[in-house]
Amino acid sequence: MRHHGRGGRHRPAFRAGPWKKAHATFYEGNTRTYGGACDYTDVVGEGYGMNTAALSNALFKDGRVCGACFQIECVDDPQWCKPGQPPLLVTATDLCPPNPFQPSDNGGWCNPPREHFDIAMPVFDRLAEFKAGIIPVQYRRVPCRKRGGIRFTMNGNQWFYEIIVSNVGGAGDIVGVQVKVDKSRLRWTSLDHDWGATWKTGFPLQGKTLSFRVKSSDGRYMTSMHVVPSNWQFGQTFEGRNFKSGGRRRRNFKSGGRRRKGIGQL
Repeated sequence: MRHHGRGGRHRPAFRAGPWKKAHATFYEGNTRTYGGACDYTDVVGEGYGMNTAALSNALFKDGRVCGACFQIECVDDPQWCKPGQPPLLVTATDLCPPNPFQPSDNGGWCNPPREHFDIAMPVFDRLAEFKAGIIPVQYRRVPCRKRGGIRFTMNGNQWFYEIIVSNVGGAGDIVGVQVKVDKSRLRWTSLDHDWGATWKTGFPLQGKTLSFRVKSSDGRYMTSMHVVPSNWQFGQTFEGRNFKSGGRRRRNFKSGGRRRKGIGQL
């Protein structure tokens, strides 16, 4: 079976943004395998690794930047910054909630309008000494380089469907998802954004072969035709095509892919 994808307009690939100032703290424990406010079930299994970060809402933007990639480095604090450390890559997978009971400059680090990263202790240890507690950093958005394709996890029930979209390359975060039912007269149907990486619809999808079209925050599109077979089950994940982090996409192209089986319940 030949599958075809369609790109958007001729847009350049997502490129690194300018450096900006922020602060960072660390959370206890060596891992944060769950995706928290982004709804990722297992950040390692879903392609994000262990270098994950919880962002203050000034950066998190109500979950619209879930999956976005950032470079961060410790700056302007020679007492605590570890010299010679290159910028580290982290991915937005959770929200660092505000604390209205503490002032923004003394414990309420994630209070608005502060831009703040709460990162895993091992990552913080590569940037600065633990004793610092909080450090000044500079950060910038960078392209996300992913292995494999965009993943679509089918959740919900027969009356209401929730699709978690993960492992997105390029910009990393998405602003729109559409679904198309195979052999249907209906055209592409837009899903509603629920929260984080979850998109929802009440349109009947069970027992149907599905195609998905994803729009990333930089305006590019990626279409995965017939990526979900008609015998799909809730909890299964299917892998489609992905954005590239370099070069330009053509408007029309062969998908070069094949329909894949669910890669497991995540």
